[in-house]
Amino acid sequence: MAKLVIVESPAKAKTIAKYLGADYKVKASMGHVRDLPDRQLGVDLKNDFEPTYVPLKNKADLIRELKSAAASSDEVFLATDPDREGEAISWHLASLLGLPDTVENRVTFNEITKAAVQQGIRHPRRIDEALVDAQQARRVLDRIVGYKLSPFLWKKIRRGLSAGRVQSVVTRLVVEREREIRAFVPVEYWSLAAKLRKPPRGRAFEAKYFGTADGKAEMPDETAALAIRDEVQNETFTVTKVKKSEKRRNPSPPFTTSTLQQDASRRLGMSSKRTMAVAQSLYEGVEVTGRGMTGLITYMRTDSVRLSDEAVQAGRAYIEETYGKDYRPKEPRVFKAKGSSQDAHEAVRPTDVTLTPAELKGDLTGDQYKIYKLIWERFVACQMAAVVFDTVSVEITAGRHLFRASGQTVKFPGYTALYEEKGDADEKAVKLPELTEGTVLELLELIPAQHFTEPPPRYNEASLIRTMEEKGIGRPSTYAPTISTILERDYIEREGKALRATPLGETVTDLMIAWFPDIVDVKFTAGMENSLDKVEAKELPWRELIGTFYTSFAEELKKAETQMTERVKVPEEESDEVCELCGRKMVIKTGRFGKFLACPGYPECKNTKPIVDVAAGSCPLCGGRIIRRMSKKKHAYYICENNHGKDRGCPFITWDVPTTDTCPKCGKTLFRHSFRGERDIRCLNTACGYKAEQKKKEDAETPETETPASEEK
Repeated sequence: MAKLVIVESPAKAKTIAKYLGADYKVKASMGHVRDLPDRQLGVDLKNDFEPTYVPLKNKADLIRELKSAAASSDEVFLATDPDREGEAISWHLASLLGLPDTVENRVTFNEITKAAVQQGIRHPRRIDEALVDAQQARRVLDRIVGYKLSPFLWKKIRRGLSAGRVQSVVTRLVVEREREIRAFVPVEYWSLAAKLRKPPRGRAFEAKYFGTADGKAEMPDETAALAIRDEVQNETFTVTKVKKSEKRRNPSPPFTTSTLQQDASRRLGMSSKRTMAVAQSLYEGVEVTGRGMTGLITYMRTDSVRLSDEAVQAGRAYIEETYGKDYRPKEPRVFKAKGSSQDAHEAVRPTDVTLTPAELKGDLTGDQYKIYKLIWERFVACQMAAVVFDTVSVEITAGRHLFRASGQTVKFPGYTALYEEKGDADEKAVKLPELTEGTVLELLELIPAQHFTEPPPRYNEASLIRTMEEKGIGRPSTYAPTISTILERDYIEREGKALRATPLGETVTDLMIAWFPDIVDVKFTAGMENSLDKVEAKELPWRELIGTFYTSFAEELKKAETQMTERVKVPEEESDEVCELCGRKMVIKTGRFGKFLACPGYPECKNTKPIVDVAAGSCPLCGGRIIRRMSKKKHAYYICENNHGKDRGCPFITWDVPTTDTCPKCGKTLFRHSFRGERDIRCLNTACGYKAEQKKKEDAETPETETPASEEK
């Protein structure tokens, strides 16, 4: 009896085929097979928003192959991903393959393990029309907004722009943060620290000025700080209060999509897009020595922190066996989901806790190892005992003034024996000398210091995703593609790890706020996500949701088209480069092939030149400047300024990152090399060959430091 199982990717197909045996054929749809048409709206606005779906042209051969395989099979199972989009893909497959909607042929599993796959095949269900409707509503909404707004932006600003329900709101967040930073006015304030020790020759420590018995006192300027310093200079510093206590901190929950992306960005320097691609490969399956294709993590698009009882018990057993009973809490840890969580799937965790990162390292790529290690350690740590600190806080009086000092030491490391979370590293052991009330201290020095308040930091990917999650903008599956889209549209740009709004992003945002306030309103966007959840819960018909939205949107669009008569000019960004022909400061413009420098004196002066991003060091072949460039896949590489193409000038080009250090043998620039787990510092002068081991900094690794395997030069 022939049975066909259709999944989304070849890797997933290979893993599942291993678990099902010879009676099953497993084929991959390679994602979507049907969608709204490319060059037209594809939604009948006059006929209750009826969508028109067409087979994807580039999938014609694959669709024929799937139809043939389905026709020759007794049963067909649709095993696409267990989320709204996966449900929609199964629905489209069923329609193309002519499968009746009454048949129970939909199979889902949260993890690709033998038990989960066989359990899923034994208990198929009908396609969930509510899930399909929720995805269909999102697709139709996004198509209407994109196809109606984008041409408007082309006419009023320039071609190639786009707008969307989620991307426009996220762009606005970055724009408003940039303007908040610009408008920020720093405020001066001062602090005063007393360097003290217990006589006669105790260890020195610092106590910070607090105020008086009446409360905390501020020092707005140097005059106030010096006045207090002079007042306490000759006072006796006496310990008046000592408080000792024990502090515990529990581990964080296992990863959700959002927290995984945030941690991968913060610790590994990985973009959300790259993180999700790596996690997808771990979920679908990796060739493991002695096991074959094995799914290593549970489904990675989730907002749940829930864990199965089996996973928790396996984790607790591993903790006791590896670390001892003291590291395993008496009761399993249970984490509560946030109020907005759909809780459809488990948290992101390893499918088998006994498959440690060290054991799998030889079977994984560098990126896979880093992400798996992050997920595995977070899961194990979440079931470990709390870290325990012994803390002491001391109050010290000097006349009428009060100083405070605090210290802490780790009494029991708990989960930090395996995994340090954000903030753990900052809570270093600060040990005070043994002090008792009434102890008179020796004053060594009074240290006044000037400070200024700082503006809010620019968003990075981690903080932007956290804000999106907190405000209900988008869902786990949309965080990464949204950020990728607004980067590609040049609405925001990277500045190191920070995300900065561009003049184009600010211009588009201002236009959207003026004419389409709902589209860029955070509360409206979050409310729309809640409405999509109601569609999934069968509480709201999807066509009713679209109709309510479209009525007001169509009015806003008509008003904007009739009343906005002039094009909007994007402000030019001035550079530090001076035009050598006329002396004006050149401006940054964007053309077909990206950004370039142009003289603002056009048409009198038509001077243009490429933007040069000069890196550290100098060319090891000719001594010229090293220029940083980006490949088509957005990976950084480095080239000599005298490299003018094939067989022209200096041939130097590399993925390795130049450093400020020089070779101890020949004096040339040293480069940081990183590829497939190989890391070292090397000299690229072919006549030298110097190489030294690089200190491991896995938590600070950035995408630039890893040579992309698909683009080896």
